[in-house]
Amino acid sequence: MLYVVPTPVGNLEDITLRALRVLKEVSLILAEDTRTSRKLLDHYGIQTPLRAFHAHNEHAVVDRIAAELAAGATMALISDAGTPGISDPGFLLVRACVRQGVRVECLPGATAFVPALVASGLPCDAFQFDGFLPHKKGRQTRLKYLAELPHTFVLYESPYRLVKCLDELIAVCGAERMACVARELSKFHEEVTTATLADLKAHYSSKEVKGEIVLVVAGKP
Repeated sequence: MLYVVPTPVGNLEDITLRALRVLKEVSLILAEDTRTSRKLLDHYGIQTPLRAFHAHNEHAVVDRIAAELAAGATMALISDAGTPGISDPGFLLVRACVRQGVRVECLPGATAFVPALVASGLPCDAFQFDGFLPHKKGRQTRLKYLAELPHTFVLYESPYRLVKCLDELIAVCGAERMACVARELSKFHEEVTTATLADLKAHYSSKEVKGEIVLVVAGKP
């Protein structure tokens, strides 16, 4: 059995009772960064052993872990924040488990883009989640595609590239397209700002940007 367990994106209270029980009961927890995960586990007094499973080693270890699960092991997969597999490692392991007949159970829980989308005030009856854009090859092609969508789209972005990304969105969407920057969700300095792309660029160009970023952009009128 593999449990896919969402962990808080900020506030440590944003974890379910079921998730805490599973993390205590499994024989091993696969963690994106064991140091980050140890803080969460220590907070809740969970002593389950940790093993690193991240983007740099998942190709090398996925088959071995899937084989251990097929042989009867019970593990939980967590990422640094949010739900594994959503712009985080996890897809390869889940796919390998499905192929080998290992039962996979994904618990409901925290994700960053859902609260950002809802709090933005932009239409959310239909939307497209695109995660992190390519850094170089294919980036402009993807931006042009997204700009033509009739519905809201959602991106993840680094605070260091936020202003550049807003500038690129202005180039393809126009300066007056409505958008939202959600920052530090569920943390003490949470900030959700909805405005035109031009106003967002002006706002964030004048200050140091910190924290993980969710960008929500209205569809083409």
